[in-house]
Amino acid sequence: MPRLDLVPIFLPGRQEMLDCLSETLKLQLGFEVRQHRPDFDARTSFDTNRGQYNSTTLLRMLLEDLPAETDYVLGVCGVDLFIPVLTYVFGEAQLSGPAAVISIHRLDPLVYGLPADDTLLCSRLVKEAIHELGHCLGLVHCHEPACVMRASTYVEDIDLKPTGFCHECTRLNEADTCRISP
Repeated sequence: MPRLDLVPIFLPGRQEMLDCLSETLKLQLGFEVRQHRPDFDARTSFDTNRGQYNSTTLLRMLLEDLPAETDYVLGVCGVDLFIPVLTYVFGEAQLSGPAAVISIHRLDPLVYGLPADDTLLCSRLVKEAIHELGHCLGLVHCHEPACVMRASTYVEDIDLKPTGFCHECTRLNEADTCRISP
């Protein structure tokens, strides 16, 4: 069973959400999931001009902090992420690599002036985590509307996606050690 480490980054008071994410990833992707704090200073990824954190820098830090017994690592952030060519990102991952990072910041209804909704936030978090880990497993963006690998520009796009992979993405990943289900 492949091991996935969840690493909370600037995510105080969200242990229940991390536990829910851990259980879902274990069931959906077949990972052994462990959680540990980062052994790096994530503040160095902050861009003062943008007021956001560089997700590519965080990916590099996660890779440098990767324990030898870990197959994949997922940083789960509570701050706003960006890459230089985009205004923001929900997450970023290495294609066919071990590291991914996601943020709950723009997944939270509170950011859009809506009432708190932890159920909706957790649903969005799970979909983004599975999407980014799908990239780690070698999957690219899918054009099938009923696939978690469909690209998401807006948070509403995430709401419309299922948590699972379509049959084609499942087929493409069948040779991998993880067994994903549609």
